[in-house]
Amino acid sequence: MTAKNHGHILTKTPVVCLLALFCCFLWGSAFPGIKTGYRLMHIAAGETASQIFYAGLRFTLAGILVILAGSVSARKFLLPERKTIPKILLLAAFQTYGQYLFFYVGLAHAPGVRASILEGVSSFVAILFAACVFRMEKLTGRKIIGCLLGFAGVVIISFAPAASSAGFSFNGEGFILISTVMYALSSAMIKLFSEREDPVLLSGWQFLTGGVALTLSGMAAGGRIGNFTGQGAILLLYLAFLSAAAYTIWGVLLKYNPVSKVTIFGFANPVFGALLSAAVLEEGSFLSGRSVAALTLVCAGIAVVNAPKNSRI
Repeated sequence: MTAKNHGHILTKTPVVCLLALFCCFLWGSAFPGIKTGYRLMHIAAGETASQIFYAGLRFTLAGILVILAGSVSARKFLLPERKTIPKILLLAAFQTYGQYLFFYVGLAHAPGVRASILEGVSSFVAILFAACVFRMEKLTGRKIIGCLLGFAGVVIISFAPAASSAGFSFNGEGFILISTVMYALSSAMIKLFSEREDPVLLSGWQFLTGGVALTLSGMAAGGRIGNFTGQGAILLLYLAFLSAAAYTIWGVLLKYNPVSKVTIFGFANPVFGALLSAAVLEEGSFLSGRSVAALTLVCAGIAVVNAPKNSRI
């Protein structure tokens, strides 16, 4: 964190906590939202090309929303300069296109439970990249303990004994792991690029670029929407909004804070997803012992990483 950022309101732990958890809540709502969207649009569970096409539409719309909102806020159209275009393309390749292409293909060939657990590793991997590859911060024992607590929460909320017997496949679990690495790299790149660039501009244009690429890839593979209704369109717009809002706020938080302080909250994503799926889709109990234990562990991990340096945690 640079000296000019020190003391900024977005570096205050309560503010970071509220905004990061809001992002995680939005991302968590995507779990039941996407499942409902597939049902409304008549996209079957095994139709990977159609799912990629649907994701492309979502992120293309998200990019348009961010660019429009950012342009209104800045009172000028957010048009990237020539020197910024390579950064946008790199972010789009990792954060939107690569991450979600590998995730959707991998999800089609791996048990959903195991995919959730592997995806939960992404926050830990992001912190490792920031510390060990990009040298943005130090990897401390406290950060490792916090990540292990958060990951334990992900395992508890996702675990199902019936799924544990399946074997490992490269185009299944392997692709999910690649997706996780894509996310981790993109988090570090957002932190790096936003030191000199507007994170809102980066977010909007990388969404638009990656979304269009996903849409075209889904179409080329035979993807389609079988039943485009008004209700489905409203839900798609909501999914685009939550991506636009969450990723933009997340990017701004990464601009002003260490990667570990922000990405540790990512462990809350699958927990919120499970809780909201239970509430909206009636998939399990909303306040089961497993949910409470998972949420407790995730909160403990977040507290350990964000505790003041002079505390005894």
